[in-house]
Amino acid sequence: MTRLLPNPIDLVAPATLRGDDAANPCLSCGACCAHFRVSFYCGEVAGENGGMVPLDLVRPIGPLRVCMAGTEQGGGRCVALRGELGQPGIHCAIYAQRPTPCREFEVWQPDGSVNPDCQRLRARLGLPALAPRPDAENDPQGPMHPDQPAAA
Repeated sequence: MTRLLPNPIDLVAPATLRGDDAANPCLSCGACCAHFRVSFYCGEVAGENGGMVPLDLVRPIGPLRVCMAGTEQGGGRCVALRGELGQPGIHCAIYAQRPTPCREFEVWQPDGSVNPDCQRLRARLGLPALAPRPDAENDPQGPMHPDQPAAA
């Protein structure tokens, strides 16, 4: 019997494809990756269950839960984070294999406002506050007003 392996699809903003790092504030921040405990279900760990997160980068925290190494107590830096906090070029070494909490943490909320946790952590690093998401970013939940285009 052949086992099907997951084939994740990462959505990329058009500005990222153009090489416009300014469109993704995460590429010069990294604060969330050095603050939160990144815990998740052990089924996401690479192995026979079909997970993708590398086993050597996680630590057990319960019978069915693991967390990214370095984040066990909260306030620690994830081992997959590369670069200097608050500086251009900071990135995740396992971006395509990152766990669910990392995939679900959004800079902007569906209404376009900035995630308050993101703003708070950026302020701690001395980074400028982010503005609400520009209307042209196409909210996947639909336009907030008639002249905003719907997501493709």
